[in-house]
Amino acid sequence: MITKQAIEAFFRKSSRPLSFRDLVQQMGLSRPEARAMKRLLREMTRSGEIILTRRGLYGPAEEMNLITGYYEAHRDGFGFVISEKPGERDIFIPPGGSMGAMNNDRVVARIDNTRRRGGRIVRILERAHARVAGRLDIAGSGVFVKPKDRTIPFDLYVSPQDRGEARHGDSVIAEITAYPTDKRHPSARIVKVVKRPVDPLSDIEAIIDELSLPGRFPRSAADEAKFIAAGRTSEGQPPKRKDLRDLPTVTIDGERAKDFDDAVSVRLTETGYRLWVHIADVGFYVPWGSALDDEARKRGTSVYLADRVIPMLPRELSEDLCSLRPKVDRFSFTAEMDFDRFGNRTAARFYPSVIRSNERMTYTAVKKIVVDNDPAEQVAYEALVPDFERMAELCGVLRDRRLSRGSLDFDLPEPEVVLDLQGNPEAIIRAERNFAHMIIEEFMIAANEAVAEYLEGAGVPSLFRIHEEPDPMKLDDILKVVKALGRYTRKEIKPKDFPSLLKSIKGTPEEEVINYIVLRSLKQARYSAVNVGHFGLASTSYTHFTSPIRRYPDLVVHRILREVIFRKRLSDKRVKELSDILPDIAFSSSRLERRADDAEWTVVRALRAWFMKDRVGEEFSGKIVGVTPYGLKIRLHDFYVEGFLHISFMTDDFYQYNDKTMSLYGRHTRRSFRISQEVRVRVDRVDMEEREIIFGLVG
Repeated sequence: MITKQAIEAFFRKSSRPLSFRDLVQQMGLSRPEARAMKRLLREMTRSGEIILTRRGLYGPAEEMNLITGYYEAHRDGFGFVISEKPGERDIFIPPGGSMGAMNNDRVVARIDNTRRRGGRIVRILERAHARVAGRLDIAGSGVFVKPKDRTIPFDLYVSPQDRGEARHGDSVIAEITAYPTDKRHPSARIVKVVKRPVDPLSDIEAIIDELSLPGRFPRSAADEAKFIAAGRTSEGQPPKRKDLRDLPTVTIDGERAKDFDDAVSVRLTETGYRLWVHIADVGFYVPWGSALDDEARKRGTSVYLADRVIPMLPRELSEDLCSLRPKVDRFSFTAEMDFDRFGNRTAARFYPSVIRSNERMTYTAVKKIVVDNDPAEQVAYEALVPDFERMAELCGVLRDRRLSRGSLDFDLPEPEVVLDLQGNPEAIIRAERNFAHMIIEEFMIAANEAVAEYLEGAGVPSLFRIHEEPDPMKLDDILKVVKALGRYTRKEIKPKDFPSLLKSIKGTPEEEVINYIVLRSLKQARYSAVNVGHFGLASTSYTHFTSPIRRYPDLVVHRILREVIFRKRLSDKRVKELSDILPDIAFSSSRLERRADDAEWTVVRALRAWFMKDRVGEEFSGKIVGVTPYGLKIRLHDFYVEGFLHISFMTDDFYQYNDKTMSLYGRHTRRSFRISQEVRVRVDRVDMEEREIIFGLVG
């Protein structure tokens, strides 16, 4: 039987690329086997595992100095290829070397400079964008769409018959009909004219169009959700479940949450603690290959915007049947873990269960109980107060152990947009992260680690949440900043130094800025079928298990865990099926996660612009949070709002950028601007189209 593994093993022994005929002859294949191999070679070529050269020769990518990965484009024309193979350094792609690749495209790159890890893209395997948002530009007889996304390095030609009703200067959504090649310019057709936003809500709608976020569920998925919600599932009778309805259990979420993935319970034992993490059993209702599964995989994740949620699953499931609402019976998948008094996990058990949450708690209420000792809250939840106290105690133990093993302790504030009843931004504040958030965070990390280690120990294919060590080239940037701020004296910095560095700056004025600099130097966490550990958490094995309502990889891990528990041993055929499908799920889920992050951040930027547009001319105090050769990035004190002060607006002197100190200094006045410095600025302009706030310097 011809398999991918057999082809890969043969290529490992081969010293050169081979034609299809050579492969058949050297492997001694029959005609049926040759046909099977041709199909496999086609699949492996599409996925980038095997490269087909222009001369018709096949060879493994790594042997031909090629890597497969996704392209991370930058607005200045260059970019990086992030290898799909964990542990590989990024490949720098200079301007002109992208072959027309767009941000997040799946590509093959050739490494031209092994020392500096530079190269060029030689093939585009999968396009991430079918549509582009932009502005229609009519110049003479030519009609083009100028993309709004500055990382797209080309305009798109629009033929007269594909222009529709769009006029010069209109904001449009264009569907790409031909991608760029060496010999052909890209082209598109206009599918929608986007009206100029007149308020924040219409701007959010425009962002949803720009980023091609999903809208309504297709009828097949919607009907399936209604069918399941009516009590009719395709799985027949439920499997035997452990009845935990008498166990004191709570959910702890934000005030606005509607989908409750997880609930927790804690008890003391003779040797330490027992923690139950109950996760909504979405896999019971949404099997592989169903219409709901297909749609969930396409969406990848729920997207949380300021005024709405674009869910991964229809609301009949996400906010009702699968949501662990209080006072009602709910099917869950439970991770039951024992810990000693030092936070070491001594045992773990996983099983389907049925629970009944006692209360729907909020982070605010739990903080009042365990931190503030608020009498009113303690009386309101009197029966559960001992449970919350045990949770707080276990959280402290688990957190101390995690930090002691080298986990990075970032305390990064995030903006929270407060909307009024009409959907207008009323305030932009620093989102609160209190001790109750840490309780749930530690318990979810514990469950994710326990599941990952169990599945890895079982030797079955699974999805891991990996976080690789930072690229050594990026460590120099961190060293410049911390030295310039006087927070580091050594000549070099290594990844193992990060925990002590972050601990040393706790409570200092530079803490937030250095946290951001370190975070930006790190690679993005992503999903992978190959486990290389999680650098940020200092975890040797980590997965995502705790949010199957809103993340597709979690749903996949649930299904694999269920199979392992009930079947004990997976067949060779099933192992092969999972091995074939999981890398694609990992890649697409990581890409869709990045799209969701982009959407959430773009909406925050838009609402910041709406919030500040009537404040042009007003003066504010702020702090410099970034210095570039082009100017200063400044965050205001009164509002959690950031804007940019361009160097051309600093008219009291000629300013130059000092790369060593990462500062701007005046050639004549010797006035300098550094990270974390306090400044006084004026709001000079708010660019609603670019969603940017432009500052001017005061004094």
